[in-house]
Amino acid sequence: MNWNFFQINKACLQTQMVDPRRHPESPFLYVDISAIDRSLKVITNAPEIVGAEAPSRARKEIREGDVLVSTVRPNLNTVAIVPPELDGQIASTGFCVLRPNRTAIEGKYLFYFTLTSEFISILSNKVRGAHYPAVSDDDVKKIDLPLPPLSEQRRIVEILDQADALRKKRIEADAKAARILPALFYKMFGDLSTNPRGWPFKPLSDLGAQVRYGLGQPPKTNETGIALIRATNISRGTISATSMICVDPQDVPPGRNAFLREDEVIVVRSGAYTGDVAQITKEWEGCVAGYDLVITPGKSLTGEFVEAYLLTSFIQKGYFQNLKARAGQPHLNATQVSATPFFDVPYDLQIRFSKAVQTTRVLRKRRAKTNEKLDKTFGVLLHHAFTGKLTATWREAHMKELLAEMEQQAKYLGIIGIKK
Repeated sequence: MNWNFFQINKACLQTQMVDPRRHPESPFLYVDISAIDRSLKVITNAPEIVGAEAPSRARKEIREGDVLVSTVRPNLNTVAIVPPELDGQIASTGFCVLRPNRTAIEGKYLFYFTLTSEFISILSNKVRGAHYPAVSDDDVKKIDLPLPPLSEQRRIVEILDQADALRKKRIEADAKAARILPALFYKMFGDLSTNPRGWPFKPLSDLGAQVRYGLGQPPKTNETGIALIRATNISRGTISATSMICVDPQDVPPGRNAFLREDEVIVVRSGAYTGDVAQITKEWEGCVAGYDLVITPGKSLTGEFVEAYLLTSFIQKGYFQNLKARAGQPHLNATQVSATPFFDVPYDLQIRFSKAVQTTRVLRKRRAKTNEKLDKTFGVLLHHAFTGKLTATWREAHMKELLAEMEQQAKYLGIIGIKK
């Protein structure tokens, strides 16, 4: 038995646009793209605002069970299902709102389809605009969707729900693990804003650290060579190989100290990632792009301490934010970073902290490998779910009922689906 394929819009109901500014004193919950946790695929934050303060993009009415698909940077797959508490609220026009017609499609079946690599790839290939890459609602709604009978959809959802629950537990465990080092830093050194232990403050440069710029003009890239670490490779204490590019070390201009050494710390100095920080470990002894600064800790500081210190909210949301505000745009320079006020704490205490960090990194690498396997397994399950392989045996056991359902489904939709 082959499934029928329908365009997504054939299995969805129409949605409405509203203008909350017509009711200036009425409050509502607003869901914009930043409200969705891209890892968990859930809405985590929907602030209450009144109509008079509604942004111009607050226009799409949402209902419980709607599937929200971000049309901005669709490669990031920012999608979620609207929970009961957000029924009747308002979302940004940056979403395509898909309202499942429950007589034809299960909402979670549609949601899981939006997680597939095929769906993401189709949308990514339709992107228009370099500075604001986006697709239209029609681009989303005209994608062909495999539509088995409802009972088979429910069986698929049941299996994927179990796999998704494991995936979410893993993500939640990672989030808890990420809080270990900040908590340890706080326990060992105290709160930077109150300094309960009375550590003396000194500028970073007075503690023997040196700050330099990366390559102003990076050399041409190669398929092999050493890593050229850019701002996009850095994220809150980690360096990612995703989209990493390489350069031939022979092409790196001499005399610029462009090569990175273990224990040094990178600070992104400009652009959207300004202020992000990561320590260099042995595997990343490459070179660094010009929009990064490099801190060489010196003899009285460890790289782990410097990294953790610069990632505290006191620095990230205080010192660095104030510097960027004064500059008028996201930007840090070597002089500013050299002047960063640092706790002058005993070196042996830093060493104890550094050993804990190194142990945690080993565990983090192991988790990353496990996570990669889980992600691949979930991706395979999704692929099998929407090609019919996942429920093939179950389908054979219920063939008679499914054929009757499929005939009724096609009749209800008023169209014979496309066979693929």
